[in-house]
Amino acid sequence: MFQKFIKWLQTLPWISDTMLFLIILALAILSYFLLREIVFGFLRSLVKKTVTQIDDILLSKKFLRRVSYLAPLFIIYQSTNLIPNAEKELDKLLSILFVLVVFLAIGAILSAVIELHDRVEKFKERPIKGYIQIIKIVLYSFMTVLIIGIIFGQTVWSILTGLGAFTAVLILIFRDTILNFIASMQISSYDLVHVGDWIEVPKFGADGDVIDISLMIVKVQNFDKTITIIPTYKLIEETFKNWRGMQQSGVRRIKRSVFIDQTSIRFCTDEMLDRFEKIKIISQYVKEKRTETGKENSESGIDLNNLVNGRRLTNIGTFRAYLIEYLRQRGDISKEFSFQVRQLPSNPGGLPIEIYAYATKTNFVDYEDAQADIFDHILAIVPEFGLRLFQNPSGGDFSAFKK
Repeated sequence: MFQKFIKWLQTLPWISDTMLFLIILALAILSYFLLREIVFGFLRSLVKKTVTQIDDILLSKKFLRRVSYLAPLFIIYQSTNLIPNAEKELDKLLSILFVLVVFLAIGAILSAVIELHDRVEKFKERPIKGYIQIIKIVLYSFMTVLIIGIIFGQTVWSILTGLGAFTAVLILIFRDTILNFIASMQISSYDLVHVGDWIEVPKFGADGDVIDISLMIVKVQNFDKTITIIPTYKLIEETFKNWRGMQQSGVRRIKRSVFIDQTSIRFCTDEMLDRFEKIKIISQYVKEKRTETGKENSESGIDLNNLVNGRRLTNIGTFRAYLIEYLRQRGDISKEFSFQVRQLPSNPGGLPIEIYAYATKTNFVDYEDAQADIFDHILAIVPEFGLRLFQNPSGGDFSAFKK
């Protein structure tokens, strides 16, 4: 009975080949699961116990899983001679699969290199992701050429020679990739942007922290938690602002003005100076200035009945002196960097008094709080010097005028 079955199979070789192939395939699948669950399972348990990071990263990048595909492929490859009717086709298919698995495993190693690099603190400012992606593109392009060569039975060199005629087309197809590669090199060489930098790119509406720099894109997380994607080469083409210098210096500039109504500016009377002397932070300043101007005026024999004659203090000058002392006494204003209170050219909006200083708080919230606190005080103290803030008339002003 069994001999009859064998003779019957010999009359139908495709059935025997199929059954044999299924048996080989089953053995290959079994070897895959044995390798993955037993051998690699043991390796995974060892990896978790080691203190090094590279093995953990390789494990997370599925390197072992990709390598495990080689075992069943090897078993099938060694058994193809048992199926002579399909040996040539199987060899070609297995060669393609071998190439895919090997190159994917190499890709996993390259991905692990990126992650290992990013975990080292001193290397974080020099991202290599763009360069690794270029290597991957070259690697996978070579893999594609190998597979094409296997399919058509051609050597790699002959395929590359044939592709030479399509160079112009390839350049057109990979135009953005080439531009992005050059831009990545410029960003890295000139140290323009790091992951973690706060940048502003007005054209793309980006204002936030860089969270990723790759070959093709720069990813920015804006302060409203939206994500802006910018092509890498566009970052070089367009103007952008990097706030890294501010963050590294530990200070952030305050440059804001209050506008004084120019009709409220006047010479100080004795009553005003007496009142100013009671202001603690400028008391000594006012006393010294009164003594200095009084001595100079008396020595010059000037008639002080006319306000135009002699040296006199003004309320705007005393106000500026107050602001300088006020800023100097604040702990959140840097004394190492220059700060000043200056007059800008007057305009129809009044006389700008600009605060130019550096806050020691660079965090957005803390910086804004410090700046608001300073100007809250300035706006409230202006009337104490006989000055008025300038603002355009509002509806309430016109209503009062009508009455």
